[in-house]
Amino acid sequence: MPAEHAPTHLADLAWPDLTDRGPLVLLPLGSCEQHGPHLPLDTDAAVAGAVAARAAARLAAADGPPDPAGVVLAPVQPYGASGEHEGFPGTVSLGQAALELLVVELGRSLLRWARRLLVVNGHGGNVEALSRAVALLRYEGRDAAWWPCVPPGSDAHAGRAETSMMLRLRPEAVRTGRAAAGCTDPIERLLPRLRASSVRTVSPSGVLGDPAGAHAAEGERLLAGMAGRLAADAAGWRVGEDGRLGAAVPEAAR
Repeated sequence: MPAEHAPTHLADLAWPDLTDRGPLVLLPLGSCEQHGPHLPLDTDAAVAGAVAARAAARLAAADGPPDPAGVVLAPVQPYGASGEHEGFPGTVSLGQAALELLVVELGRSLLRWARRLLVVNGHGGNVEALSRAVALLRYEGRDAAWWPCVPPGSDAHAGRAETSMMLRLRPEAVRTGRAAAGCTDPIERLLPRLRASSVRTVSPSGVLGDPAGAHAAEGERLLAGMAGRLAADAAGWRVGEDGRLGAAVPEAAR
């Protein structure tokens, strides 16, 4: 495996650094929403940012001739569509319409100088607006795509997977003494109730899953696996009809 390089951060560059380059831009998209009584509100943003950064580093270190256009990591967009979590204080939601417009306008602006845009999504509630926005960008002739941060087989929200990843990324922000199981029904069974009402009516704690057994080592495995898949999909650049990059991955609410 090639050694990983530090990713190139858009925020650190000056405009001459991007002249005549046309890079691939990775834009992490998260949310500011409740993640149970034990995880921070920016969990989705933290995971999306970490996966995108690791994938950008892998792409920069990939074997083969260097790409003069390169890969650039944009700042994390920390707000998303989190209406299903608004029964809990701390949640800040843009709403579907506003998020769709935001992604469209960000894409139109970025793709004036970038070759490609890949939105790395950390929150399942963003998918509806994100799919519509990317579809419009592609209809307009802009090379945009999106990719979901969903570890295979993970629980739905604030359970073992997300707790493990945050124990790896920011252990000081995890309130382990508050961690407890919430509603553990399969997400397919919960979705109709979630869409009709809110997470709070299904799980008073906001947890959809069980954080028991969460560990930083598992979090590292999940993050590394997603980063590897993202880098491979970005290198192959096969975009589906819904704007999703790469092979289909089972969706989960996050």
